[in-house]
Amino acid sequence: MHEENNQAKSAVILLSGGLDSITVLALAKQQGYSCYALSFDYGQRHNAELEAAKKIAQHYQVIDHKVIKLGLDSIGGSALTDQNIDVPTSPQLGIPVTYVPARNTIFLSFALGWAEVLDAHDVFIGVNAVDYSGYPDCRPEFINAFQDMANLATKAGVEGHKIKIHAPLIQLSKSEIIKQGLELGVDYAQTVSCYSADEQGRACGHCDACRLRAAGFAGLGVADATLYQ
Repeated sequence: MHEENNQAKSAVILLSGGLDSITVLALAKQQGYSCYALSFDYGQRHNAELEAAKKIAQHYQVIDHKVIKLGLDSIGGSALTDQNIDVPTSPQLGIPVTYVPARNTIFLSFALGWAEVLDAHDVFIGVNAVDYSGYPDCRPEFINAFQDMANLATKAGVEGHKIKIHAPLIQLSKSEIIKQGLELGVDYAQTVSCYSADEQGRACGHCDACRLRAAGFAGLGVADATLYQ
């Protein structure tokens, strides 16, 4: 019986190494989940966020941390995966060029598969629909639709073991996310959010991710924990 309870409390956490994902991991740990972290080497511009993810996973003593290699740079279509597309340093209208086609759909699909293998019924993702860049796969409608699909597409779902996609930050501002994280003891200096970070993980301070992050700390009135170039 004790083993079943442990299984029921297992969760897969999508861990990018950024501000939102560390907050989600801290929340899942606080809620008593046994955490399995999943990160992706998807052909992004730098590996600084992956190095941060590895350190974060170790710090939070996750049961297992997998880094899946994906070749999204082979199809390109985003400033994050195509070196020929510059990362913008000023706000853009509409969906920006930093949008990676189908990224969260792909990431959640891997998380869903691993959750089934682990007999875990919970997947956590740090998407946010308030202070974000306008990505379509960060909206509540997408999360709800993916959860419906997940329970149609899996053996677990068909057999009545419903899988829940948790997006606890989706309706929070960046300042509210940081406030919640600080209350959980999160050290945001460990994280990398920048689209153009250097090898040491230091942020450019100009890209969309940097602007949103800096505004979050400023709005809360606390010191910015970001390491800048």
